Amino acid sequence: MEAIVHKSPSQAPLSKEEQLRAAREIMRLEAAALWKLSDRLDETFHRVVEQIHQSRGSVIVTGMGKAGLIGQKIAATMASVGTRAHYLHPAEAFHGDLGRIHTDDVVLMLSQSGETAEVVQLLPAIRNFGVPMIAITARRESTIGRAASEILELGVLDEACSLGLAPSTSTTAMLALGDALALVLCRLRGFQAEDFARFHPGGSLGRRFSKVDAHLRPLEQCRVTSDRLSVREVLVACSRPGRRTGAIMLTDQAGRLTGLFTDSDLARLFEQRAEAALDRPIHDVMVVQPITVEAGSLLRDAIALMTARKISELPVVDGEQHPLGLIDVTDVVGMDVAEGPEPSSREGAQKKPPTVRLFAAEPEE
Repeated sequence: MEAIVHKSPSQAPLSKEEQLRAAREIMRLEAAALWKLSDRLDETFHRVVEQIHQSRGSVIVTGMGKAGLIGQKIAATMASVGTRAHYLHPAEAFHGDLGRIHTDDVVLMLSQSGETAEVVQLLPAIRNFGVPMIAITARRESTIGRAASEILELGVLDEACSLGLAPSTSTTAMLALGDALALVLCRLRGFQAEDFARFHPGGSLGRRFSKVDAHLRPLEQCRVTSDRLSVREVLVACSRPGRRTGAIMLTDQAGRLTGLFTDSDLARLFEQRAEAALDRPIHDVMVVQPITVEAGSLLRDAIALMTARKISELPVVDGEQHPLGLIDVTDVVGMDVAEGPEPSSREGAQKKPPTVRLFAAEPEE
C-alpha cells in the first residue's frame, strides 16, 4: 500500500537551490543556539558534574518522545566513557521500572517545556527515593524546573522546523549538554584508551585498542621446538595437519625463545642449493633474537611493527621471553585498526589519523 502524502495546494516544490539553502539555514540556526547555550553555562554545570562524579550509583536518564530518544543517547554515551547510566522510560516507570532507581543514583530529567505530563507524574515517586534530580529544561519556573535540585537551563530556543513545532533546536541543545556532561566526566575520571577498549570490544573501535593476547594463535596451534635439533628434525617434529603458521619458534632448554625459522628461510636454502644445511643444527640458519612483542601490547602497535619491519610472523612472549603464541599476518590482514588520536588529545583530533596497513595487503610499488 502506498503512503498517503498530504500537500498544501499552495505549497510549491522546492528547487535544488532552495533545498540546500533551507538545509544550511537549519544547521546554522542550531549551531547558533549551541553557541548561545555554551555562553550560558555557569557554576551550575560544575555542581552537576561534581554531583554525578561523587555519586556512588548510576545516572538515571528519563524523558518522553524526542527528548526521551536524546536521553537514551546521553545514557549510552555516559556508559561508554566511564559513567554508569541507564535510561528510564517515564511510562514504563509506573509499571515496575521504578525499581531501577537506587538511593545512590542521580536522576537526569529531559523536558523542553518542563511540563511533560509523563515526567511530571514521576516527580512524587522520584522524590520518595530521596535522590538528587537534575533537569535539562527551558524554564526553571516550570513544574519540572521547580522540582529539580539543579537545573541546566536551555533558555528560549526557536525550533529550526519551519512550523516552529517539531523538536529540532531543543533536542540538539539537549544532546550537546549531555555530551558535555559525559565527556567532562570522562576527563575527570581519568578515562583512558584502555578503559575505552574494555567497554568497546567489538568493531573497529575495539580492535584499535585491543591487546595482542586476544588475536594471537595460542601456543598449542603454533610450531615450537628445541633449537638444538637439525633443520630436518625440526621439520619432521613440527609437522601438523591443517592450517599452520609460516614460522617455527625455537627455544632453549629453559623454554625461552631464541630464534625463528620461516618457510621463506627454508625456501632460501633450496634456492642457494644448500641442501646439506638440512642436517646441520637449526641454530646455524635460524633468525637469532627475532623481533617480538610482549603480552599485553596493543594490536595496533604490533601491526605497525610488522608493517615497518616487513615481517609476516610476530612471536608474543612473556617478560622472560617464553613464547605464548604468534601473530600471523594472515590472521590480521584487512583488520581496521587505524590509529586514531587518544581521547584526551585535542591537537591530535585536528589531524587526519594515519592508517596502519599491513604490507602483505598493500605491497610497496
